[in-house]
Amino acid sequence: MEIRPLYDRIIVKRVDSQRQTASGIVIPDSAAEKPEQGDVIAVGTGRLLQDGSVRPLQVQKGERVLFGKYAGQVVKVDDQELLVLKEEDVLGVIEGVNVSNLKKAA
Repeated sequence: MEIRPLYDRIIVKRVDSQRQTASGIVIPDSAAEKPEQGDVIAVGTGRLLQDGSVRPLQVQKGERVLFGKYAGQVVKVDDQELLVLKEEDVLGVIEGVNVSNLKKAA
């Protein structure tokens, strides 16, 4: 199944958080916080402006982004948990991270 987000929405796959502390203590899934960064796997066409024109998104497929802890809507597609965000929910893009080896997730 493939997802194509509309307008200024993006589809993000969360980056797995570290499950072990520096001292070797393993953190169970129930106690671990959800990561606040992820890889963009699909982007919409852009934001629809009041005059009818479309402003292209600044976030692109393949970039790693930071977002708020409670931002977006979680959806399950093909047994994968994905996050649908508006571009305005993205806090920033992490530079220098190569995520070109993304699996086909959407």
